[in-house]
Amino acid sequence: MKYRMLGRTGIEVSPYCLGAMMFGAMGNPDHDDSIRIIHRALDAGINFIDTADVYSGGESEEIVGKALKGRRDDVVLASKVHYPMGDGSNHRGNSRRWIIAAVENSLRRLQTDHLDLYQVHRPDPMVDVEETLSALSDLIHSGKVRAIGASSFPASEIVEAQWVAERRGLERFRTEQPPYSIVNRSIEREVLPICQRYGMGTLVWSPLGQGLLTGRHRKGRQIDTHRSGGMPQHFSDERKLDVVEQLVPLAEKAGLPMTHLAMAFAIAHPGVTSAIIGPRTMEQLEDLLAGADVTLDEEILDRIDEIAPPGTDAGPNDVAYTPPAVSEVSLRRRPVAERSAT
Repeated sequence: MKYRMLGRTGIEVSPYCLGAMMFGAMGNPDHDDSIRIIHRALDAGINFIDTADVYSGGESEEIVGKALKGRRDDVVLASKVHYPMGDGSNHRGNSRRWIIAAVENSLRRLQTDHLDLYQVHRPDPMVDVEETLSALSDLIHSGKVRAIGASSFPASEIVEAQWVAERRGLERFRTEQPPYSIVNRSIEREVLPICQRYGMGTLVWSPLGQGLLTGRHRKGRQIDTHRSGGMPQHFSDERKLDVVEQLVPLAEKAGLPMTHLAMAFAIAHPGVTSAIIGPRTMEQLEDLLAGADVTLDEEILDRIDEIAPPGTDAGPNDVAYTPPAVSEVSLRRRPVAERSAT
């Protein structure tokens, strides 16, 4: 497997990053099986693992920690902080108070004395970014963290964080972890170019479009929703399904499974360092590993651009970050009395 530089950190990582979200109660509750999957990925040349404290309430980190016994030095290990880890109102977010506590919990679960990459899982509009960067800088200076990054930050907040770090003499975000796939290409407009401008590495999540780009979910076909307890919204999104219907014959003509087409597309962009795969089973991992060396030619990439134009989303990403300015009605509507007065 050919390795790539993670931004300007000097750290080399594989173009596939093993995402650990599916290890634990959220996906595969069998620890031994999950560890076998991790070991298989490492044996195949993947040297980058991404997890988060919130995945299965810390269980994912515990599984990864057990899997890396005796192999820790060979792995670039990343985790994240932000989401609630308990009922306490201060056991969440991007405050110094929580970051300092959360990293200690993650290190304990992962059975390591440092993280190669520690990421802010989502923006926190209630916390000054200087507060967050100051805490993360102290973790770097103490040796508990090697590099810091963000996840799903809008372009404007990526730039703001870079400026704040420069003005205040703080450590800066070295990576960004945004969603990216054939059906969600909006980061090509600003996020990826900005990351390239600042020399940031990018590890993109959901390269399979939350499962849509496996080719198993098609128009007019019954979808097995037993595991999820209901049909996710994106599985019934006609705009995305229209894209899938056009991609299936393209993949067949190229002699590729849909998963290989989707993954090869994600890592073809010069602004993408690594694409996160999130297998729940060994079978899923083996399928993805089989396509690790696939390269798409210009003709196929041109056809994908026709089907899903660059810089556009075929439909919203159900789990992507939505800024409060969009999600909160009170922030995008003047009060009735004020509108009436004008």
